[in-house]
Amino acid sequence: MKRFLQSGSFKTLVVITVVVLLGVLCAAVSRNASSPITTVIGTVFSPLQKVSAYIADSLKDVDASFESSIIYRAENAELEKQLQDYRKKLVEYDELKNKVDAYEEFYGVKQKNQDFEFCYGTVISRDAADAYDSFVLNTGSGDGVEVGDPVIYGEYVVGIVKKVNYSSCVVYSVLDPRVNIGAYESGTREYGYISGDDKLYDSGMCKLSGLDSSTSIVAGGMVCTSGAGGVFPNGLIIGEVVAVKSDDVSAGYFAEVKPFAQFNEITDVFVITSFDGQGQGELKD
Repeated sequence: MKRFLQSGSFKTLVVITVVVLLGVLCAAVSRNASSPITTVIGTVFSPLQKVSAYIADSLKDVDASFESSIIYRAENAELEKQLQDYRKKLVEYDELKNKVDAYEEFYGVKQKNQDFEFCYGTVISRDAADAYDSFVLNTGSGDGVEVGDPVIYGEYVVGIVKKVNYSSCVVYSVLDPRVNIGAYESGTREYGYISGDDKLYDSGMCKLSGLDSSTSIVAGGMVCTSGAGGVFPNGLIIGEVVAVKSDDVSAGYFAEVKPFAQFNEITDVFVITSFDGQGQGELKD
């Protein structure tokens, strides 16, 4: 024990105790001054307080940045919604423009043929595997469309409805060998029938068959529907004669005809659902 009391550790402990007691005594005596312990503690913890204040300020910046990010995302979402609305309106405008153009083309036909009842249709798909430019319309039996109804764009013949369901139909073009239309050449009034031909398809032509060897038809003549068979009304324009040739199969002649309808470019058409004389006669196969 005596050895401990004489040791340096004991003496150091005594000194610390005396200093602390003096500090407490000074704090009690002085009202305005800080105690030594407070000063020591303040000195030790002052850097920590500064770091804490810096972190707090940084968090405020993070909060402000986070709030700005939320506002930015909200504004961005609103702009995206407006952009979607503009795109939708643009699509609607394009559709309306196409429809107006189609009605303008058809207006003259309707004025001259008050008996026509028709249905507007938009091309919704094309069959890439089909060799004769067939396509599908967004109109069907629910709109009064039936198999055999003629399809036109303006005064020009496009083709004929061959398949129908409630909301759509398949149209075969006049370039299709499965299509036969009673027709005549307007200058000579010679009659025959229009049909597609495998050999002529690549040239975008069909043929007016049933002509005899004495035909007077020449290149440049206009071919129109005759109304024979009751499938197409009389007087719709099919195309222009390109050449007249002899038929290797029969003893007759035929005219190569270039249709005026641009099948690959057509987006909107009219289906004639009713006209005077419709169904009176049979379509020649």
